[in-house]
Amino acid sequence: MSNRRTRGSRQSSGSSRISDDQIADLVSKLQLLIPESRSTRRSDKVEASKVLQETCNYIRSLHREVEDLSDRLSVLLESTESDSAQAAIIRSLFM
Repeated sequence: MSNRRTRGSRQSSGSSRISDDQIADLVSKLQLLIPESRSTRRSDKVEASKVLQETCNYIRSLHREVEDLSDRLSVLLESTESDSAQAAIIRSLFM
């Protein structure tokens, strides 16, 4: 186990530590949540760093998608009358 992981786990959780098996299990579960990783067979060994990189990329793509949808809703809201039923529905999507 690396020095950094040992030191970090001591700082954050006192004397309890996460085992390598627990980390492998968590990485495996994370891999199932990421669309790009789901295509990899579960029996295939994938490095944790690759799963984490794919996770970061996926989160970035979701963030861009949310921003794009928010921009599109804003444009749509600007083009509708403020007291219309359609505007109320669009405003409810922002909340």
